[in-house]
Amino acid sequence: MMHKGRMEAFSDGVFAIIITIMVLELKVPHGGDDLKALIPVIPVFISYILSFIYVGIYWNNHHHMLQAAKSVNGRILWANLHLLFWLSLIPFVTAWMGENHFSQWPIALYGFIMVMNAFAYSLLSNSLIKHEGENSNLSKAIGIGSKGMISVALYLIAIALSMVNSWISFALYVLVAIIWFIPDSRIEKGLAEEK
Repeated sequence: MMHKGRMEAFSDGVFAIIITIMVLELKVPHGGDDLKALIPVIPVFISYILSFIYVGIYWNNHHHMLQAAKSVNGRILWANLHLLFWLSLIPFVTAWMGENHFSQWPIALYGFIMVMNAFAYSLLSNSLIKHEGENSNLSKAIGIGSKGMISVALYLIAIALSMVNSWISFALYVLVAIIWFIPDSRIEKGLAEEK
């Protein structure tokens, strides 16, 4: 059995770096010192806000899930690295989407990265449940994640619709963020019952 502390600390560091990279993509406009100079960077800023919320949601749920776990193993470490890999691509697709004013291919790739993040998070949670046991509080708390299945379905619809209307796709990404904005309370309830 390995203690989970190092994995949590490493993950928190990666989350912080991802947010730092995203904010560094926000370039100061050099076309003047009035509010009109900010107009060209509005799409980049909007994509930053959406991605910041997504990274925050993943960090929040990752934190809650690991609070319910007692320890980790090698499989969990690799599943966590797999999640961090896909999360680390968010700054790239965020910048590409914002700089190209939410055009079809950047919007589609953003959705693909979100699907892969959802898959990687599911793989991590399943690895933790397998390690903790089917009757563990973590297993009971996570259960069947209908929000996760709905999210993946919305991402896939958004990817398909990106070739028709990228703004509908963007709206679906916002909808998924709204669905997940409030942290999943099942884990907190499970931890409270454990005490």
